[in-house]
Amino acid sequence: MGKEKLIELLNKGLELEHQAEAQYLSHATLLSGETADALTERLIEIAGDEHKHADLFRKCLEMLDAAPSIKMAPGHPAKANKDILKINLKDERDAVDFYRTIVAELQTCRAELKYEYEYIEHKLRHIIMDEEEHALELRTLLGE
Repeated sequence: MGKEKLIELLNKGLELEHQAEAQYLSHATLLSGETADALTERLIEIAGDEHKHADLFRKCLEMLDAAPSIKMAPGHPAKANKDILKINLKDERDAVDFYRTIVAELQTCRAELKYEYEYIEHKLRHIIMDEEEHALELRTLLGE
């Protein structure tokens, strides 16, 4: 059951990354005010990171001979700059928490994944570090 559960969690992570990329790109078009250009540029850059994370999830799934999901997790609408930053900060923190559960599940499968474990663990750690960096930056932009 471990490998099947891991595949399920990796696909959910992929769906979260699909949603995050689309949400950042959509939110970037809604920003206004003096800081809009700088914020727009940064949100578009983060969307690019989320696209790369989706690719990493697909590579992990490929390593497990599993089909990648084409679904997207539900998004979170916002209009005001501060609300956009707050929603995305919450999503980044939620992603970090969820990805840590994937790492925990991966650890339970270590013996079963003799040739895949290190590869997948490395990719997940990379994604988590990026998401933590995004959260820190969004927190800073919010003045927290």
